[in-house]
Amino acid sequence: MIKVLLADDQILVRAGFRALLDAQSDIEVVGEASDGEEAVAQAKRLRPDVILMDIRMPGLDGLAATRKIADDERLDGVRIVILTTFELDEYVFEALRGGASGFLVKDTEPVELIHAVRAVAAGDALLSPSVTRRLIAEFAARAKEPSPSPRLNSLTDREREVMALVGEGLTNEEIAARLVVSPATAKTHVSRTMVKLGARDRAQLVVFAYESGIVKPGWLP
Repeated sequence: MIKVLLADDQILVRAGFRALLDAQSDIEVVGEASDGEEAVAQAKRLRPDVILMDIRMPGLDGLAATRKIADDERLDGVRIVILTTFELDEYVFEALRGGASGFLVKDTEPVELIHAVRAVAAGDALLSPSVTRRLIAEFAARAKEPSPSPRLNSLTDREREVMALVGEGLTNEEIAARLVVSPATAKTHVSRTMVKLGARDRAQLVVFAYESGIVKPGWLP
């Protein structure tokens, strides 16, 4: 059973999500929060598998709440999905950097929301190739020139190559096709790279790829 915590200051939004998710045989909404402080407290108390976190909430916002939860070692197993009204919300990049596993726009189709919860609970990131390219390129282009990270020294050439492909938004299957290896081998390379860099999940690996200069912004046409 996938345990979900809903964090949104709009009661109707929470009610709609709860009705949809509770109707699934493998998903249970275990709690709700109307602001960031409550979300952090509920996360500690309930230890959900997935938190659907709105960014704009009174008091402690979703971005700050995401950082607090991601920084708490006791909550390593908690995955956070940011909810936003706009696909390119200015805070989404910071949320991913802070530890979120991805994001959804609030007008997402019900079937996509259900898929998202299951995918994140399984350890995947909610970053489609098109959104990854637009989102990361947009904000990384504003960042300062990255300095070489000593953590990159632990990566093999193949792992650097794999991280660059993850940074472009490719799935394991697409990486496998690009490198002419099996999907299982591609997945192993991705997993080892995440472990070496201390990335919580695939989303943070994408951010690190840009921040370290492995993938450079501005490659869009």
